[in-house]
Amino acid sequence: MTPSPPGTPQELLLSSAFLLKRLGFMIRDRAHDALGPTGLTPQHYAVLSLLREGTRETQGEIADTLDYDRSHLVGLLDELESKSLVERRRDPDDRRRQLVSLTSEGKNTLAELGAMYKGVEKEFLAPLDAEQRRVLHALLLELVGYHDPRCAAKQTTR
Repeated sequence: MTPSPPGTPQELLLSSAFLLKRLGFMIRDRAHDALGPTGLTPQHYAVLSLLREGTRETQGEIADTLDYDRSHLVGLLDELESKSLVERRRDPDDRRRQLVSLTSEGKNTLAELGAMYKGVEKEFLAPLDAEQRRVLHALLLELVGYHDPRCAAKQTTR
């Protein structure tokens, strides 16, 4: 009989930071797996979600809001544009800037991705009841709002 691999050290299990990191990796992997068949990633989903909140955004604003490297964002937008999910146009007020907007196909795809994402979250949080999920979400909002003011300004209810 082969011995089972050793478990996670107790010291790490006592660390909330370690647990958050471990859970973050796990949910990231599940989201990537769920969205994989679409040819899109959670980063694409984030860009589309941001664009839904405003009709036109500059590439710089998108990168700054999502904390993406600007050169990485250009690649993401190229991919979204090749799938006709976003449209880029020169800003008539500043020809150096690109304005990005969501297409109707992008809106439809965003709805599909949102449903997939919700499914991943529902499965991931299955061990928690509705009240525990609400409390967890409220605590996470408090933490992210403290550490990232961009998130504090738009706390939403679920």
